[in-house]
Amino acid sequence: MRLVTFEVATPVGRKRRLGCETWNGIVDLNFACACQLKKAGQAQPYRLADAFVPADMLSFLQGEKNSMLRAQETLSALKGDLESGKIAVGDEGERLFYRLNEVKLKAPLPNPASLRDFYTFEQHVKKAFELRGEPVPPEWYEMPVYYKGNHQSIIGPEEEVAWPSFTEKFDYELELACVIGKKGKNIPEEKAADYIAGFTVMNDFSARDIQKKEMKVRLGPAKGKDFATALGPVLATPDEIGNPYHLKMTARINGETWSEGNSEKMHYTFEQMIAFASKEETLYPGDVLGSGTVGGGCGLELDRWVKPGDFIELEIEKIGILRNRVVKK
Repeated sequence: MRLVTFEVATPVGRKRRLGCETWNGIVDLNFACACQLKKAGQAQPYRLADAFVPADMLSFLQGEKNSMLRAQETLSALKGDLESGKIAVGDEGERLFYRLNEVKLKAPLPNPASLRDFYTFEQHVKKAFELRGEPVPPEWYEMPVYYKGNHQSIIGPEEEVAWPSFTEKFDYELELACVIGKKGKNIPEEKAADYIAGFTVMNDFSARDIQKKEMKVRLGPAKGKDFATALGPVLATPDEIGNPYHLKMTARINGETWSEGNSEKMHYTFEQMIAFASKEETLYPGDVLGSGTVGGGCGLELDRWVKPGDFIELEIEKIGILRNRVVKK
């Protein structure tokens, strides 16, 4: 499934809903589930749908495999009718299906439970330490280290990202991220794949001059990162992705390709990241784990810098394009 959070205009204001992207539109999964339950003869289809397939992504993920299975069953039962227009609305007049131009996609998970960003691409790590005039610490090869970012500053596709007033060097970072879909602690690496709900594109925006100062005192990154992180355009479930370690990754600025890489270059896998992060610590549905920047996947490595007004497009094979415009206010 290609899960999304979409926003639609209603008489009482804009509302966000959980959906599934199909080839020609968006299925409202919560309302579609209620429709299926009604057809099956359930007496309280809307109440049950709210429990089985909640209308917001975080609550849906908290339902773990039960919600995923119910959503898949709903799509299997109704997808053809929805896409053909045989079913347009539910019994209460609710829309079940939208054309892509009728909705606005938001970050697939606008409110993650937490945000951990790892540092897994050796090429990027080597270049970063080279720019500091330092060798790569041997500890990097011993464990998949990460920092915790601001999970409350998430933006989505086509949203503007504000240039922070405190920086002169704004940067993009091309990353693959996974989202946790099952609660767990001390998760063995060989079982960690079962805890992944899906994958998305992540842009770990950075204020490089501020980050450099933070790192000099061996703290952070914090202010250099926390102002914004972009996720999107969809949360692609593992069956949609197949092998997550062979995905082409591309960054374009104003249509010009700046960065190209591949997830096959990750030194650590998401399974290793999950196992490490969950040591004596509980991971929860809705936690986001970023891969870190692919080699050559940021302006810092290239010594090329985005400017106010630039359009940043990050694309990862089988997921899609995450597009944001930089705005200086």
